[in-house]
Amino acid sequence: MLEFEGRGLRRIRVLRPPQMSSWTREATGQPAFASTPPATELRIASYNIHKAVGRDRRFDPDRIIEVIRQIDADVVALQEADQRFGERSGLLDLARLERRTGLKPVPVQSAWQGHGWHGNVVLFRDGAVTATRQLVLPGVEPRGALIADLTVCGSPIRVVAAHLGLLRHSRSRQVETLINASKPTDGRPIFLMGDLNEWRIGKKSSLHGLAPKFGPLQAAIPSFPARFPIWALDRIVAYPAETITQVQLHDTDLSRLASDHLPIKAVVHLPGEERQAH
Repeated sequence: MLEFEGRGLRRIRVLRPPQMSSWTREATGQPAFASTPPATELRIASYNIHKAVGRDRRFDPDRIIEVIRQIDADVVALQEADQRFGERSGLLDLARLERRTGLKPVPVQSAWQGHGWHGNVVLFRDGAVTATRQLVLPGVEPRGALIADLTVCGSPIRVVAAHLGLLRHSRSRQVETLINASKPTDGRPIFLMGDLNEWRIGKKSSLHGLAPKFGPLQAAIPSFPARFPIWALDRIVAYPAETITQVQLHDTDLSRLASDHLPIKAVVHLPGEERQAH
C-alpha cells in the first residue's frame, strides 16, 4: 500500500500496481550468452541524478555518491550531472567520488566547467579510455551524447551515454543518430544507456529503431518517479543484445530520496578475445 497526501489532512490510500523490478535472460527463455574462452562479467548502471536535488528538494551530492557506492558497478552513466545554464558547472565532488567508489570520469572537451557533455558523465574503474566522441543530438531541446571506448577489466567495450529529448519525434531522430555514430570497427560490444525518456515498447516506441540489433528492449523497468516508479524512462541496451543477462532496479530508501529517478543496473557478459576478433 502507498499513501498519497492530499490537501490538508486528507490521505488517499491506493494499492500499488505490480511492476517489474528486474529482468533476466534465463526467465524469458532466451538463449544464454556463450563464449569461448569464458566471458568476463561486468556490472554497469545508469542514473539520472536530477542535479543532485532529492525528493525533499535538498541539494545533496553526497547522497548521490553514496547511492553510486551502493550500486557498486564497474561502469556508470550519469545524467543531469552538470548545471544546465550559466557556466554549467559539475555538481559532484569527483575526488570524493573516486575515494568512495573507485570510479573516475571519462574526460571531455568543453568550453564549460562541467563534468560531462550535456550533463552526461561516464564513470569507470579498473580500466582505461582509448577514445571519446561528443555528439550533439538533433531536436528542439539542446541534447547530447557521450561515446567512450573503454578497456575495463581487460575487455574492450563502447559506452554510449545519452539523455534523449521529451518529444517523441526528436527521440526517434536522436536514436537514428546514435545508431549511425555508435558502431565500432573492431567488433567490441556496445552499451547504450541513459535516460531515454521513452516508456513504450513495440512499434509505438521511439526506441523501435534500435531493433533488432540492440536489446533487450523488452527489459523496460519502471524507474520514474523514484517514490512510485511507473514509467520505464531509464534503459540499458546492448549490441549484441545477448551480452546483457540481467537488468535490475536499484531500489533503496536512499535512492528513493536522493533523486527523482531510480538507478538501473545490468549484469553483462563480455565475449572472449577469440569471439571479438570475428
